[in-house]
Amino acid sequence: MISFIRKDSQDKIRLNQEGEVPFFYFPLLQDTGMVHHGFSTRLGGVSSGEFASMNFNLTRGDDPTNVEENFRRFCGAIGCDWDKAVLSHQTHTVNVQVVTEDMVTPGRTLMEKQPFSDVDGLITDVPEAVLVTSFADCVPLYFLDPVRRVIGLSHSGWRGTVNRMGAVTVDRMKETYGCRPEEILSCVGPSICRDCYEVGPEVAEEFRAVFPAQEADLILRENEAGKYQLDLWKANELILLHAGVLETHMAVTNVCTCCNPELLFSHRYTKGRRGNLSAFLSLRG
Repeated sequence: MISFIRKDSQDKIRLNQEGEVPFFYFPLLQDTGMVHHGFSTRLGGVSSGEFASMNFNLTRGDDPTNVEENFRRFCGAIGCDWDKAVLSHQTHTVNVQVVTEDMVTPGRTLMEKQPFSDVDGLITDVPEAVLVTSFADCVPLYFLDPVRRVIGLSHSGWRGTVNRMGAVTVDRMKETYGCRPEEILSCVGPSICRDCYEVGPEVAEEFRAVFPAQEADLILRENEAGKYQLDLWKANELILLHAGVLETHMAVTNVCTCCNPELLFSHRYTKGRRGNLSAFLSLRG
């Protein structure tokens, strides 16, 4: 199952399995011993049909009972408590929510665990709170300040990326908890690669308006159809570097959701008929 991860990238991202549940993890975060974390695959759950089998989306027609069981299975596999999960309702904003202890009360229903509207990032210093964000080609961004014991998760599609969601999350961690960017560890998770991600000239122009020309040339490659291949991995890496995250404190994936439809959900590959993947991150108590 790990054959598509290049050997030179296995120090950045790896695939593990607990029981029937496979998940990606980052050695950069794992080696701190401070967090439980993982990024899901589409395997190991109980959903069926186009949602098979580890789907975390409630809005596309899957049975909510199956979705909740998937959450429970995944949290169990990575060693955190589903009862302490906090989810976000994502709408491609750069809004980041601070998760406080009163938001992590046990006994909430699945919908009650998702109390925020128009939120694409979550940060907290609450031990054992489980941050969860969802994906199906967009970029998951993980953050850990091991000095101040603060974590963050953000969802960054092309709109989030062009509006520098990674930098917004770092700034929110600075403002709220006094984090220093050079002490933050950050990981760019599985998402759509440049070869699979064609965008129109109007999207390319938005990137050229906010990135210096030399960087825009790294992010965008014009194709024969007069459209562009967009590299969200490189764009988010550059954003994090500009935000002050050190290159040695960063892990950038090479795992594409669209290239691996047997393992990962991809909106583009399935033309919207799919479930959701999720990123999970929790401070150890």
